[in-house]
Amino acid sequence: MDAAFVAAALRESCLVELEALKPGNVHRHAAGHGMTVADFETSAEIVGAVFAEEDMGVGARILAAVERTRAAVGCNTNLGIVLLAAPLAAAALQGGGDLRPAVGRVLRGLSVADAELAFRAIRLAAPAGLAEAPEHDVHAPAAVDLLSAMTAAAARDRVARQYATDFSDVFELGVAALRDFQAKGWSEPWAASAAYLGFAGRFPDSHIVRKQGAAEAEATRRRLNPAMRALRAASRPEALTDELLALDSALKAEGLNPGTSADLTVASLFARRLQDALQRSR
Repeated sequence: MDAAFVAAALRESCLVELEALKPGNVHRHAAGHGMTVADFETSAEIVGAVFAEEDMGVGARILAAVERTRAAVGCNTNLGIVLLAAPLAAAALQGGGDLRPAVGRVLRGLSVADAELAFRAIRLAAPAGLAEAPEHDVHAPAAVDLLSAMTAAAARDRVARQYATDFSDVFELGVAALRDFQAKGWSEPWAASAAYLGFAGRFPDSHIVRKQGAAEAEATRRRLNPAMRALRAASRPEALTDELLALDSALKAEGLNPGTSADLTVASLFARRLQDALQRSR
């Protein structure tokens, strides 16, 4: 698999996720949180260009994507996406027929240099609520490889948890949901909505935990869980549009954004594209 295909797959995944109705997050149905769909479209083009470049390590790709995004849109639109996408891309570029074992090999090959570059990217993106960590703090020089640093943060951050578990949520929940709902005849954006609500209704969102605290994140999860169950039980997801938009408006009015769930949704869309392409190439 070449870098041009990987880049196109990531760009497409970002754009499909914008089409999905994701209560509380930015999407084409309604903007919010001081960001617009155009910001995310621009960011998708930027990460596509970065991921099209050959011979880039995971840490270098993360930093380049964040630097160029920050210069173009002036805010953090895609740190979580880039942190998740870089190991997936590296695994796909190795070739072979099975993406997830390749992801595991990439993760176990990450270095201290990858951690240092990723730490720089995180500091530059400055995600809301970023505080000092008890160990392997991103404000200090990296002392361990990126997998070790992410594993130490896995209990408090769902993106970091993907590194520690060979992307278990992405493959076992996100990709599985996309396959299941598209097999029912749903469009890809509606399947992405189901995947998003699967994350947001199942786990307290890490972005909300950082910004508003664990109690608010759990309360938000409880609000999203019925929407998750209703959408997944629907024969026609479009019938729930008004209900989901009302929930979206309420969450945005309270400044609640399940941004990590959205990042995991993009990663799931990306992983599915890569997985399908690798299997076709066998």
